[in-house]
Amino acid sequence: MTHESVKITVEIYGEKHVVRGERTAPYIQGLAHEVDKKMRLIAQRLPRLGVHQIAVLTALNFADELAKLREEQETLMQLLGEKTE
Repeated sequence: MTHESVKITVEIYGEKHVVRGERTAPYIQGLAHEVDKKMRLIAQRLPRLGVHQIAVLTALNFADELAKLREEQETLMQLLGEKTE
């Protein structure tokens, strides 16, 4: 099954970015909205930071969330494995 590439322009933290992906435009826009929301939240909490620092902290926040979700998934998979054995 082949996926068509989508190319859209999104706005994140006041800057426009052209994004290409294999998901739908609304999906990509939703991701951009989440990144924008997180950047604005960090900027509000730490108003003296520059855009680059805000972007790095945003990336670290998302990486932390991802790591926690992976850990939870691994725990659930182990529990399921124990129940089926």
